[in-house]
Amino acid sequence: MLEKTTRINYLFDFYQSLLTPKQSNYMELYYLEDYSLGEISETFDVSRQAVYDNIRRTETMLEEYEKKLQLYEKFQKRQQVFKEMEAEIENTELPEQFRAWLDQLLELE
Repeated sequence: MLEKTTRINYLFDFYQSLLTPKQSNYMELYYLEDYSLGEISETFDVSRQAVYDNIRRTETMLEEYEKKLQLYEKFQKRQQVFKEMEAEIENTELPEQFRAWLDQLLELE
């Protein structure tokens, strides 16, 4: 469950701008603020089932966006490359400029 939550949080970060305000609100409250379905339904004066359905549809949309755009997959690959670069910099005598470049790249993430 934690793995799914982490994945959805990343997908939400990457694709939030493609969602409607209502979808964003529900996802933010449910996944980031840890609201229950009941709390969200009370906040928006809708049924618990309506909130559940909206969240599930939005999760499906996020997965479809990822399937097409692959932003999260590419992010994960970049993170792996950064780790490998850091390990290599620590294990070899490379110019300090390499560390500076890596730090700049990491700041962009």
